[in-house]
Amino acid sequence: MTDDDRALLDFADKQWRYAGNQADAIMAQFGISVTRYWQRVNRLLDTEEAPAYNPV
Repeated sequence: MTDDDRALLDFADKQWRYAGNQADAIMAQFGISVTRYWQRVNRLLDTEEAPAYNPV
């Protein structure tokens, strides 16, 4: 798992009151769309490393 992967998972763990704020923050921090962000997070969640890094 890369540092970028860990950053995505850490970011996904945050609570957001408004979806627009999250979308803006995703674009600012990662330079990708919300759709692409969640695709990457979901792909990571299917790995063995993600639960070991950040168990839910």
